[in-house]
Amino acid sequence: MAEDIADRQMAPPAHEMGILLASESASIRHGGDIDEAERRFADGPRPWIDLSTGINPVPYPVPALPPDRFARLPSRCDLAELEAAAAAAYDVNDPRLVVAAPGTQALIGLLPHLRPPGRVAILGPTYGEHAPAWLHAGHRVVELSLIEEPVDADVFVAVNPNNPDGRILSLDDLEKLERRLAARQGWLVVDEAFADLEEIASLAPDLPGNAVLLRSFGKTYGLAGVRLGFAIAPLKIAAEIRRALGPWPLSGPAIAIGRTALTDPGWRRAAAAARVADARRLDRMMAGVVDRVVGGTRLFRLYQLDRASALFEHIGGNGIWVRRFDGNPTWLRFGLPGSAPAWARLEAALSSFV
Repeated sequence: MAEDIADRQMAPPAHEMGILLASESASIRHGGDIDEAERRFADGPRPWIDLSTGINPVPYPVPALPPDRFARLPSRCDLAELEAAAAAAYDVNDPRLVVAAPGTQALIGLLPHLRPPGRVAILGPTYGEHAPAWLHAGHRVVELSLIEEPVDADVFVAVNPNNPDGRILSLDDLEKLERRLAARQGWLVVDEAFADLEEIASLAPDLPGNAVLLRSFGKTYGLAGVRLGFAIAPLKIAAEIRRALGPWPLSGPAIAIGRTALTDPGWRRAAAAARVADARRLDRMMAGVVDRVVGGTRLFRLYQLDRASALFEHIGGNGIWVRRFDGNPTWLRFGLPGSAPAWARLEAALSSFV
């Protein structure tokens, strides 16, 4: 059933009425907010172990950068080389289809302004920033729970693999959806922020003319502070995104770091294998504590337990910050510890949970 998340004052038809998700909240709870952890658990041990994000806990080794990367404006050639490296990494056959941006969040906020207001369907529950971005640009937004649900949408947004449960959409389902949208000049927007380390099929190698894909650099390479992400889009849409971003969308250091990392496929393969092992280790560690594993990716795991609130408070008091969900109080999402001491502290905290 579709859930309408536009403003109630718009008085949607009765069959579209649902709950307000985005427009009722002034802010969305994200991972990584250690300031909130400090306030909530002021007496907790330090340093904090932040497991509230889906960022690779073992980052790519940042290379030494020449001083001119900081001193001069990046050239168009610098940016083109980065986008070519991203195209090769993401199996895109034409680098002109790849647009570098200061993080995928910037792209999520930008895309809704490139179309006239219309009807947007979002496959949920999912990452909470998509719905408000389209709402704030004047679009009408409905949330669907199944990709097969019929909806007359101008834009369909899906996160693949999904955040927070790791649901994976098949290439066949995406292609069918894309064809339905193409018939009405609609867009299919697929947020692949967690796809790099997964074994999933992407539309990137044979990009349809109405699909826009988003790829996160910071999550995969553990360098969220670099603020780098990419849109993969047909030439016309890619050109519109570039115009909207304007000149110098990225810093010189971000371009240099991104290009180096993206041209290191060996590191990415090793990271994928290591995070698989870490995710399995975490599932084993949590087996005696949680009721079930809901899902996840190689960078985070989602667990369900009736005593989720008590576990959140207990491990928070032990200086470990995880992700909770206002919409589902039985869920907790754990990122992966990045060091032996972090693993040991988590194990100790879990063992003392009664």
